[in-house]
Amino acid sequence: MKKQGTILVVDDDEDINLTLNLLLRQHYKSIFTEENPYHLPRLLRQYEPDVVLLDMNFSKGRSDGEEGLSWLRKIKELSPDVQVIMITAYGDVPKVVEAIKAGAADFVEKPWRNEKLLATIHAVFALSQARAKLSEARTLQSAMSEAMGQPFNDVVGQSEAMQSVLRTVEKVAATDANVLILGENGVGKEVIARAIHRQSHRAKEVFVPVDMGAIPESLCESELFGHKKGAFTGAVENRVGRFQMAHGGTLFLDEIGNIPISMQPKLLQALQSLTITPVGSDRSNKVDIRLISATNQPLRELIGQGRFREDLLYRINTVEIHIPPLRERTDDISLLAGHFLNLYAKKYRKGELEIQAEVYQKLRAYAWPGNVRELQHMVERAVILCEGSTIRPSDFHLSGMLVTDDSANQTLNLMENERRLILEAMDKYNGNISKVAEALGLTRAALYRRLEKHGIQ
Repeated sequence: MKKQGTILVVDDDEDINLTLNLLLRQHYKSIFTEENPYHLPRLLRQYEPDVVLLDMNFSKGRSDGEEGLSWLRKIKELSPDVQVIMITAYGDVPKVVEAIKAGAADFVEKPWRNEKLLATIHAVFALSQARAKLSEARTLQSAMSEAMGQPFNDVVGQSEAMQSVLRTVEKVAATDANVLILGENGVGKEVIARAIHRQSHRAKEVFVPVDMGAIPESLCESELFGHKKGAFTGAVENRVGRFQMAHGGTLFLDEIGNIPISMQPKLLQALQSLTITPVGSDRSNKVDIRLISATNQPLRELIGQGRFREDLLYRINTVEIHIPPLRERTDDISLLAGHFLNLYAKKYRKGELEIQAEVYQKLRAYAWPGNVRELQHMVERAVILCEGSTIRPSDFHLSGMLVTDDSANQTLNLMENERRLILEAMDKYNGNISKVAEALGLTRAALYRRLEKHGIQ
């Protein structure tokens, strides 16, 4: 059976190229030959060989091997992972040693015995495959470590709305169906995605989150599918994409409504075929992933505006889960506040803390434009600022919240209060978008959308 490998032979002797082609095609799937070494940069990109057989001398009358050494260094510069076998007619030991030091995997002498040549190529090809698997394993291990390093959040909620969500999570987790999670920023879409993953048969595999709203359009394809070294300016090494990182596990595409329209056909094709092609590569890879997506945007409206493909929506939303905003499930506020209180009391070594009943009343009266994320940040600040073992209203900076019934200026209009809070935060942090977004429990992208919505410059 032929090995699934690619061998490139570079020798200025046409007869040698023909002989090696006939011999090696019996053992390897793809054999390419070339007489002119100046074509090497293009051939490395085009064929992505596993092994290169490289002659030591190309110009007539040359026997010093310097040409071969020069091209060996060029190959290792352009494609460090490619294994190179030097071909020499002179058996010059010092030059062979120099070639090995420069990165050559082995060498063969002309004339060769076919059995020895094949044994050398088989051994170097096996080395190439082993190193490729090791590199992939290290990348996946890095992704696994990154994913495991994410804070582990249980789903906290006793309201009927959240119990309904959890019942759906339990049903869909047992399948490999694609899931689309809908909800405002900060409601906990990634928490629900991780809950689905933990309850699925893929639970022991990696969970790979991707924030589509944070990826520049020019890097989107590379981030998802990976790239080969030299595929574009700045691609200084091979990169494994998020699809390949998630192989065997779950891929979570957050803020999928932000994916560029130009990228959507490629994403659709990858999801339909479960095959990806790294940027700058002609070689496709099969992947086994479970897809979970999330967005706070109205995708059907985006379809009408020509900003989202309808066929892509059908592919990603086999099951839809809608997470209600915190203001619609006030029964969960006390439970969530207590959960975050225990979490941050341990983190900041505050010992046993409790929240005054008056605080809970005021928390339930607030509109929570930043949802659970805003509540989490507020509790964390309160834990840091509190003195003693009791969290009081003053620790929550409640002066800007809708908490009293006798305020002459109180309004329950959500839009007006959201605008007021944004303006207060902008004033407090002198327009620093990062600090304002953090204070409001929003992402930068979500804050920019709200600034535009309210006409805030």
